[in-house]
Amino acid sequence: MTAVVPVSRPEESVEPDPQRRRRSNAFSGGNPLVYGIALVVVAATLAPVIYAVLGGFRSNAQLASDPVSFPDPWVLSNYTNVITSPSFWRFALNSTIVSLITTAVVVVFGIMAAYPLARYTFKGRESLFLVFVLGLLFPLTVAIIPLFLMVRDLGLTNSVWGVALPQAAFALPMTVVILRPFLMALPKELEEAALLDGASRIGFFWRILLPLSGPGMVTVGVLAFVASWNAYLLPLLVLNNPSSQTLPLGVASFSTEHAQDTAGVLAFTTLAMIPALVFFLTAQKRIVNGLQGAVKG
Repeated sequence: MTAVVPVSRPEESVEPDPQRRRRSNAFSGGNPLVYGIALVVVAATLAPVIYAVLGGFRSNAQLASDPVSFPDPWVLSNYTNVITSPSFWRFALNSTIVSLITTAVVVVFGIMAAYPLARYTFKGRESLFLVFVLGLLFPLTVAIIPLFLMVRDLGLTNSVWGVALPQAAFALPMTVVILRPFLMALPKELEEAALLDGASRIGFFWRILLPLSGPGMVTVGVLAFVASWNAYLLPLLVLNNPSSQTLPLGVASFSTEHAQDTAGVLAFTTLAMIPALVFFLTAQKRIVNGLQGAVKG
């Protein structure tokens, strides 16, 4: 009996698709055009910030003689005058209070609105969610006049609530749109196991869903805080009393009062934007994680 020895045949070489190979090389190696556009965008974004920061370390004579150059010598009095000014800290305190109230309202009511839209099944759920989506089409500036009249009739002018509540209301659509897919991505097995252990839906919401929704809530919270900190139009109409004005209004007032002090205005502007910038950069990783969870959902 003869044994059959298998004959190994050389595998045929398959030529890769040239178009697929070009796409893979473009994504793996990096496209120089994409990097060039990215560098242009970064330069256009950072150039005004760097100019303002360095301009605050210069004197008005230096700015007049050579508008674009490094400080020589470095002048610290512009920043020290702003830091030692009581009005700056009053503006900063008002902005902090308004931003914290806006953020708290957005996060609390946003998660409460997104939870039933994500975890409950009822008639008209998608239609109700569509209302929040349509809310993205109407920015605050569109309804600024009737909104001001409503705030005035409620007696909330020159009050932090007159600014914080409308800002939170117009931030809720984006909050719900971000949180709903994030909550839908959480496994249903967790809710079923909690219900089997005797937990109610409210108990599941407080004990399990809220801790797992941390990245999403941080994302919407940071976005709401930064938007409220930089808000200008609504505080301009609602806050007429200088003692209740926020930091963006303080920058405008300081620029008007010290129109000839360009270096001082640049220093005031730089210090006004630092808190929101630091807050955003500190939480940027959590923002990315929250948005990734919303996209996956």
